[in-house]
Amino acid sequence: MSADEKKLPGGRLLRLTSLARVGLRSGASMLIDRDAGGAAKQAAEILGNMRGLAAKVGQMASYVDGIVPETHRDAYEAALRGLRAAAPRSEPAAIASVVETELGAPIDRLFAEWERDPFASASIGQVHKARLLDGREVAVKVQHPGIERAVESDLKNASVIEGLVGTLGPRALDSARFFDEIATRFREELDYTLEARRQNEFSAIHAGDPTIQIPKVVPERSRRRVLTTEMARGESFEWAVTQDEALRRQFCEVLWRFVFRGNLVGGVFNADPHPGNYLFRPDGTVTFFDFGCIQPIEQPTLDHARRMHATARKRDEAGFRAHCIEILGTHGGRYEELAVAHSRLSFEPLFASPHRMTRELVAQMVRDVVGMKETLFSKDRSFVALPAGLLFMNRLHFGFYSVLARFDVEVDYARVETDFCRASGMAGLL
Repeated sequence: MSADEKKLPGGRLLRLTSLARVGLRSGASMLIDRDAGGAAKQAAEILGNMRGLAAKVGQMASYVDGIVPETHRDAYEAALRGLRAAAPRSEPAAIASVVETELGAPIDRLFAEWERDPFASASIGQVHKARLLDGREVAVKVQHPGIERAVESDLKNASVIEGLVGTLGPRALDSARFFDEIATRFREELDYTLEARRQNEFSAIHAGDPTIQIPKVVPERSRRRVLTTEMARGESFEWAVTQDEALRRQFCEVLWRFVFRGNLVGGVFNADPHPGNYLFRPDGTVTFFDFGCIQPIEQPTLDHARRMHATARKRDEAGFRAHCIEILGTHGGRYEELAVAHSRLSFEPLFASPHRMTRELVAQMVRDVVGMKETLFSKDRSFVALPAGLLFMNRLHFGFYSVLARFDVEVDYARVETDFCRASGMAGLL
């Protein structure tokens, strides 16, 4: 077994012990040590080897502003960056066993070519290049053996859940529902059959947009633990953020269309805006991967969300506030004041369009959530539970805005939205 091929620890106690070694803590801060560089390297190694939800902690800390304290941010971002594209990989024989068990035949009968070593590895699975019998080049995503047990162990370890989503919003009085929502989304990531269906749904939503590429699923080579798609090529996020201003602006426009056309037109959003899930090309197109963590938006929430976007584009502060209160279900007091202010900050890219996203804005959003939590801890009677379905919206905003901030370019997001809303033919979006 090579240094990169490590057995996945699946037991709850072993994983909890590993978390203790990196000092994972609940809430908005994590992994604090006097030797930031040394602690960060240890965290990357341990969280990467654990994979599962624990690795997602490291992935988020590598790019979401405000999760790691400012004094430690550079050290942790540098050390954890590798988790975005390459978690430790599983042994080739074990991966081959998963493929053959799921697809019901030996690999050499399923594929004309199969690359033993993966070209990418992440928290749930790793990806291999292969060639179908008809000559098509494909990417085959295979779950790490034992990952289901590892995820279930992490779901039972409150420290993992708190470290992963503690910044997303006040946990709410109904903690059972809160954890059920989290568990549902992450268990769904283990079902590649569901992911394949969602990937096809996103392809339909963005059909006709040449700037958005979503690889086609190969259904005859896909099952619950194996997902095969046509191969796509492009450049990394790190390459994209170093390009000239015009191309960086074009990338931001494409990313905004992908996220908010999905939200406002399709009624769904990808709650894992991980920059390792994008490939960029010099012509401005972006390829999108990983549709495992998808949150549907229920109709009443979707109606208010559409109106919040429309009022923000029109700079209608009163209208925005009214729809914000409706969607949050607040009833006055300190909590409503904080929650509306947080939402208003989240919509600053539309109110102030053209807008240059900054890392400080994202960090302020994270700090706002801490302030909202204090109303719960202080037993402020104005506090209300976060409505169902909104928890992962914060994860989307924090992650997506952190990605946009790295491009460091001014973009007319309101115009981008108006264009695709008008093109959708849905008058209610304008």
